[in-house]
Amino acid sequence: MSDQTLELKGSLFPLSVLSCADLSVNALRSGLSQKLAQAPAFFYQAPIVLNVAECRQTPDFTAIKQLFTELNLVLVGVCGAGAELKQQAQQAGLAALQLGKDSKTAAKASAAVSNSHAETVNVSMDAKIVEQTVRSGQQLYAKGTDLIVKGTVGAGAEVIADGNIHIYGTLRGKAIAGAAGDRSKRIFCYNLQAELVSIAGNYWLSESLQGEFWGKSACIKLQDDQLVLAELG
Repeated sequence: MSDQTLELKGSLFPLSVLSCADLSVNALRSGLSQKLAQAPAFFYQAPIVLNVAECRQTPDFTAIKQLFTELNLVLVGVCGAGAELKQQAQQAGLAALQLGKDSKTAAKASAAVSNSHAETVNVSMDAKIVEQTVRSGQQLYAKGTDLIVKGTVGAGAEVIADGNIHIYGTLRGKAIAGAAGDRSKRIFCYNLQAELVSIAGNYWLSESLQGEFWGKSACIKLQDDQLVLAELG
């Protein structure tokens, strides 16, 4: 008689892919600490895959795994590894994965240590207002306040706020509200075509958003620990 208490099925889960040519522990600690400081709640216990395709040295996977634990990240495995690196990663208890090109664009959030144009907005009470379009590769962070974008947030761009996010154009990139953990914050946009939306660490990717409100105005909020979409207004 077969055992019906155990069921093992294939499934797909969003994973962040971290790409960095320098995978020394010191370089990762510096880059990741800076990145995590921008949105600590969003990245808390986030599952990460390490892309070693452009790595210049042999990574110490055991030490990197320990670093991720210290930073409250979960290192799941590696991708882009040759036979030797793949074996070393597996010996450190990591999975060896092969991610398709679509998986990279569907990742929860880019944790890559890169040379993107970042702007940290140090404000207290007044909302940060951005008059122009936020272009691909740019990142805006409104610390301790709301963020208002009068233009479009382009694909590959990222807007983050500890408060609410208001976008008066099209949202094609990523929008992360309540980055410091405030679950009452919301995202408002006039045209929803986002790669990712997140509130207080709870997120949806593009695939989950392509329903009734796709291409329309919408409000995204948390309700009973779940993201929900509603009409704007």
